[in-house]
Amino acid sequence: MKLVVVSAGLSVPSSTRLLADRLAAATGRHAPADVQVVEVRELAVEIAHNLTNGFPARALSGALDAVARADGLIVVTPVFTASYSGLFKSFFDVLDKDALAGKPVLIAATGGTARHSLVLEHALRPLFAYLRAVVVPTAVYAASEDWGAQGLAERIDRAAAELAALMTGLTASGGAEAGAGKETGAGSEAGADSRPATGSEAGVARGAGVGSRVADAADAARVVPFEEQLARLGAA
Repeated sequence: MKLVVVSAGLSVPSSTRLLADRLAAATGRHAPADVQVVEVRELAVEIAHNLTNGFPARALSGALDAVARADGLIVVTPVFTASYSGLFKSFFDVLDKDALAGKPVLIAATGGTARHSLVLEHALRPLFAYLRAVVVPTAVYAASEDWGAQGLAERIDRAAAELAALMTGLTASGGAEAGAGKETGAGSEAGADSRPATGSEAGVARGAGVGSRVADAADAARVVPFEEQLARLGAA
């Protein structure tokens, strides 16, 4: 799996990057993944040019491609004027509008005071909901007084576990669907053999179980049209 971390900190060192690194490390403890960090600060000039001419330069193009190909995303921004930073928003403004559809995203922010913690709910969560990402339930905000204080490590671990579960579930679901496609070929026509399942086959079976649970949840969430409900009552 591939995990991409987008950090919009402006200083070096940066508390925003520190929080991003801790979230990535915690996610890796729950689900090992290849981690790539995108420092938005280093792309500021290319982002500005892309906004004015519509063409990303090489470094920005690579970062945007990494985000689009990631299995999961961690995004962290400093709070400026009660919202995400302009540079953070500009990065996602130049990202393809479909790049985050269905992608698990963990949102986080840093600030000087705990009074800005609601930025996660009134700014970040709506942004990524608009981009059709799957935002994990637990968001992480770190004020200056939170570093070294009780509670931050627990929030980081809880959010990371939620992201890892989504990434693992989606990856397993994709593998199960690919396996099901193969079974419709010549191998399935020959019939199933009775030999014990190997370790890799057992992994596919577990993935199929996750995929079926995801499908069941989607079916349960489907809104049944009124006409269909009425037809069912008539048939009864």
